[in-house]
This record gives sequence, structure tokens and C-alpha cells, in this order.
Amino acid sequence: MKSPKRAGVHVTVQQTFNLDNLSNILKSFLFHRFFNPFWRLFGVFAKRLSARSPLVWLSFLLFSLPFQSAGTLAKQPDVVVILADDIGLGDISYYTENLLAKKPVVRTANIDALAQQGVWVNDAHSATALCAPTRFSVMTGKNNYRSESPWGVWGSFQQNVIAPNTPTLGNVMRQAGYKTGFVGKWHLGGDFLRKSAKDVFRGSDEGFLADVDLSVMVAGGPNDLGFDYSYMLPDGIQGPLYLAYENQRWAPLSRASSIIHVNESTASDVKTISDKGDGMGDSAWQTSKIGDVLSSQAVEFIQGQAKDQPIFLYYASPMAHLPHMPPAYFDGEKVAGSTPSAHLDMIHELDLQVKRIVAALKSTGRYNDTLIIFTSDNGGLAYRIPGTLEAGHRSSGQYRGSKNSAYEGGHRVPFIVSWPSKLSKGVQLTSAVLVQDILATIAAAAGAPIDSKATTDSKNLLPLLTSASEEERDFMMLQGGSNNELIYRQGDWKLIMQSDRKISKFEPIALFDLSHNPQEHESKNLLKSPKHQNRIKQMLKSYKHIRQSGMATVSTGH
Repeated sequence: MKSPKRAGVHVTVQQTFNLDNLSNILKSFLFHRFFNPFWRLFGVFAKRLSARSPLVWLSFLLFSLPFQSAGTLAKQPDVVVILADDIGLGDISYYTENLLAKKPVVRTANIDALAQQGVWVNDAHSATALCAPTRFSVMTGKNNYRSESPWGVWGSFQQNVIAPNTPTLGNVMRQAGYKTGFVGKWHLGGDFLRKSAKDVFRGSDEGFLADVDLSVMVAGGPNDLGFDYSYMLPDGIQGPLYLAYENQRWAPLSRASSIIHVNESTASDVKTISDKGDGMGDSAWQTSKIGDVLSSQAVEFIQGQAKDQPIFLYYASPMAHLPHMPPAYFDGEKVAGSTPSAHLDMIHELDLQVKRIVAALKSTGRYNDTLIIFTSDNGGLAYRIPGTLEAGHRSSGQYRGSKNSAYEGGHRVPFIVSWPSKLSKGVQLTSAVLVQDILATIAAAAGAPIDSKATTDSKNLLPLLTSASEEERDFMMLQGGSNNELIYRQGDWKLIMQSDRKISKFEPIALFDLSHNPQEHESKNLLKSPKHQNRIKQMLKSYKHIRQSGMATVSTGH
């Protein structure tokens, strides 16, 4: 067991073991397990009993423990996972100020507050350097190569490779007794029927699709993967499907909405189709208003649930993906034109979306015992963003590369964990973390058992977050982007291999020692160093064995 390097406040668990709390535990147990209509009266009796004879009360409680599941032993926390889109380390001002000691160009005050309230992980990584394949890993806790589409499902009409009975964020949390909700960008495909033959349509998202019934996603959506409620965009804001779906049925954006072909002549703003092109969409679609729509749905989900049932919200914001079309104002605060570029305005809007969600948790009395995880699907942007670089903003912070790159800037992402009642404030960790770890972590927090054989790549981070020591990762399996790179890390050694869509080759193209070259300067690429040839051979052999054998990449006990 190795102790992770830490800066800031030492991590502790706030333990309050007293008889009042024991009374609350038993009341919660009786209600959730038996729906006892007299649980409040029993709680009063329990307190009186504890005052007269604590030992009798404690004995009674211990007697009841074997009959309780892990999820009902104590009050289950509410859980919120926020997955941002195309947000790098340097896009979060907490990182710029605290890790780089620089003045940020754009300030993310509300995201910073989560880090100040909890834990910042400085060696965290998305599963890949691109959006869709990472979303598979977040949802399932699995590495991408376990998918039938290891490079990702990209089209709205492609088959979702996640089977309905797979342990997913939604399935695991719903089975633990949570009310589950998904709001935001889906990008995992799905099934729509053709109007004529009533079979599933598999084809391009682009252009005019007269024969596709877009009124309902019949399979492959959030509600098929364990979410009680969903409000989602099949492609986010980039299109080419410009439609919103509530519980997998088309959700018109206005009373006068109709489904039309969104192109240069029909779009409210031609920038709408500037990234992925024209396609079918809502006649009332306005990209600048989508962040308001989505975060409002997230707030309604939080506020609409009974207080005696824990909630799980997976909020997948499409910010700050292209096209960059910020709103003029968001909750009375200026957004468009508030920073040096439209790209940075979108980061500002993302921060205000987080503010809304946190405010909803506070207004419902849930915030103090809510586990919040904030991260991103890949590294930040460094292309086609006029005004950002000129203003001195670097989305990747100190690292080389950006979204779609096999270098650190492509997959090293913000990772913040806040749980006010459990975690110490202002902690910084340097242990390696993957977005795949979210599933095992929130399952552990919820007391939900998961099949280790089905979640072979998800590591429970609670021991790392709440104690002074934790076993370090021996290795990480990562992917680059559309250039089909594979990445293998052993400690601080990083091997990049060139592959192809068929995974028919594993050609080493770079070896970096991140302990001495975290920026991956090409002048320090050790690929051709005679001293390191055995290391390259060993790492290549190890990577191929791990991948081809199908072995777990975390210990079976997570």
C-alpha cells in the first residue's frame, strides 16, 4: 500500500457516531425496508430508550444489522455526476490559480467552489481523447476496447452497444433504491423506426430524412439503461440531429414546434449547422438557449423528487462544444461578450449551469449530503477558437495537445469530488484516476453491490478520497482520438502506439517519462533511446496481454 502524494488539507472522514444518529439509521432502515407507517413514533421511542439504557439500544441496533443491505445501513447520499464537453484542465480557474499560479482569463467561480469544498484530482483522465467513446466508459465503467465499437458510436442512428442489462450508472443506482435521472448530451446512438417498413433505421444523421419516425427513440436511450427520467439531446448541440427528447419521446421546444430540415435557409442562425452540418431538427431550435433548457430540466428533476428517496442525476452538459453560440444572459448574468471569445463565454455559461444545479440542491436541503463529481469527456479545445489563444488562455494548461490528441492535453481532464458532510475541504490529490472509476465510486457511496466481473475497469475511489493511504494504480489503458492511437501508462512511463480502426497493429511511436517530461516535449521522446528499448518491448508486451486476455484492470475488490 502506497500513500498518495497530497497537498492541502489532510483527508478525513467526518464521523459522528452517537445515539441520535443510530436512531436515525434505524428509522431509515425501517421505512425503506418495511415502509412502516409508524416509523416516526418508533424513532421517538428509540431516543427515549437510548437515554435510559444506551447498551440495550446499541445491542438492539447491532442485532438488526445482519438484516440490512449495504444501501440501507446508513442514509444514502444524493449523487450528482456532471460531465462537461470539451473542457480541459486550463478551462477551470481553480487549476490555473492553484496549480499554475497564474491569473485566469475566464473565472469559473462555481466549479472552483466545488474544488474548494472538496477534492481536486490532478492526474485524472478521460477514457479517450474524444467524446462518444468516453461516454461509453463513463456509463459502464469499462475500457473502450471491451465495446463492439472501440472507437465510439458517433451517429444518432447507430446501435447503442450497451445492452439494457449491463451494469450502468442508471441501472446500478436504480437498483440501490435511487430515483435516477439523465439530462443532457447522449451521443451513444439509439433506435428509430422507418415510417414505411417499421424496421430500425441505420443510416447517416445528415440531410433530409423523410422516412424516419423521429417522434420516439424506441430503444437504446437513457430509459433503457436504468434512468427513470431523461431529457436528452442525441448529439448535443453540434447536430446534425437538432431535437430534444423527454423519456425518449420528442419534446417540442415550443408550442408551435414542428420537425423540419434544419439547413442554411431554415436555421435561426447559420452558425447552428457550422460544426456537423444540416439535419433534421426542431423548428424552434436555438443553440444559445439549449444550456438554459437543459439545466432547467436538471433543476426540475432535483426539486420534483420526494425527500425520503435518494436521487441520482447524471448531467451531461454540451458546453463548451462547438458551435460556440452563448446566450446574451443567463440568470441575469451577462454571458455573450463577457470574455475575450465566444468559446470562453461558453465556459462561463457552463459554470452558471453548475451554479443552478448546486442552488437546487441547497434549496431542497440535499446539498450537504450530496456526492458531486465534476469531470469532462476529453481534453479542451485548441483549434478553430479565435480569440481564446490570443487572450492567453490555454485549455490544456501546461500540457501538450488538446482534444483528439494522444498527448496529455487530449485526455487529462478536471476531476472534482465534493461531499460536504464527508470530505475535507481544499484537498489536492496526485493519484491516477479515470472517468471509468465513477461507477464503482458512486455505487460504493450508495451501498450498492456490483458485479466485479461486469465492471472490470472501475475503481472505487472512496478509500482514496477519505483516507490517508490507498493502493496506487499499476497501469492505465487509454485511447487517443480519430488517429487511432493507443496509450499505456505504467507509473510515470507513457507509451503511445499507432493502431488502426481494426486494431490490427500496435506500433510504438512515443515513450515519455512524465516525471521528468510532463509536457511531452518531442526532444525528450525516448522511443529511439538504446537505454529504453527493453522497457518499450516490455510495455508493448504487457499492453497486448492485458487487452487480449480480457483481464480486469483493477482489483476484483475495486
